[in-house]
Amino acid sequence: MTAQIAPFYAIEISRLAHALKAQGRSIIHMEFGQPSTGAPKAAIATAHEVLDSDGMGYWESTPLKARLAQYYHDSYGVEVAPDRFILTCGASPALVLALTSSFAPGARVALARPGYVAYRNTLKALHMEAVEIPCGPEVRFQLTAQALAALDPAPDGVIIASPANPTGTIIAPDELRAIAEVCRARNIRIVSDEIYHGLSYGEPARSMLEYAPDALIVSSFSKYFSMVGWRLGWLLVPEAHLETARAYVGNLFLTAPSLSQHAGLVALDSRDELEGHVETYRRNRQILLEALPELGLTTIAPPDGAFYVYADIGHLTGDSLQFCKDLLNETGVATAPGIDFDPVEGRHFIRFSFAVSTREIEEAVKRMIPWFKAKG
Repeated sequence: MTAQIAPFYAIEISRLAHALKAQGRSIIHMEFGQPSTGAPKAAIATAHEVLDSDGMGYWESTPLKARLAQYYHDSYGVEVAPDRFILTCGASPALVLALTSSFAPGARVALARPGYVAYRNTLKALHMEAVEIPCGPEVRFQLTAQALAALDPAPDGVIIASPANPTGTIIAPDELRAIAEVCRARNIRIVSDEIYHGLSYGEPARSMLEYAPDALIVSSFSKYFSMVGWRLGWLLVPEAHLETARAYVGNLFLTAPSLSQHAGLVALDSRDELEGHVETYRRNRQILLEALPELGLTTIAPPDGAFYVYADIGHLTGDSLQFCKDLLNETGVATAPGIDFDPVEGRHFIRFSFAVSTREIEEAVKRMIPWFKAKG
């Protein structure tokens, strides 16, 4: 029987936002975690050259995998064989590949609540059970080793996200190590979603690979590398799992886009430009954080990384979806309802993305302050 999964409500908000824009309304898109910047200039230039010189086809770039291995050495101090990288059409197929190649239907996979909507819904679509662990402000809305150790029976797997969506919280190195130890002792397979690595505003996020060499690592060029539409990601798998994962990816997804692989190789060496984007997000984050008290929003998850603020609006509403629709209709600011990320408590939360331009953040704040004051 086909699994029935819930909608991605932020997409519903986005559709409404685009319909309003078509009517001539001024819309500020803060509903998606989508960088307002494009791919690095050198990557775009390379893509133009490739379009003129390469017919392309099904292909997996050996140079790109070798450069990714160097990236992990430089960023995390770990040695990874290039062949362990499986290139995918973005992080979403990498997640599907990790789950389908590692777990059977009926498997129980733990994850934090709140958490990215597609974790829960993808598990359900694959006929697996999402074991959601409620994570509130007392644990910075993040999964802990203690919570994993308390699950009885132990789950078959766990999805870790640091920095997390929707909260932006980062798991500290000692806690990552403790989680790895619990998973090793209880035979829990780790899938670590690291697509927001590089987007940190204090200490950098550490890779779970440093503490659990057999973890499956999902990542992407969409966020830090600002290449959302290029649909390029990767799954880093342990050597023992490589043959199985390759069989799955070949049958389910074939290969990642050839053009994107050429561009991605160049993007990995465009760090100065990309760090400039991070500084823009840092400014946007500060503008939004300074404005929150004027909006009457005092309870938020600590946005250590990514480009989100997850705020409690429980004093204003018990229906975050309708709240986001009203905010959009009346101010032109599109945001994401908390029910996407937490089906239990999410009706009291809203997620702001500050991945837009600084000018747009300033304008959004200007529009929202009087609206929120009127609501309060």
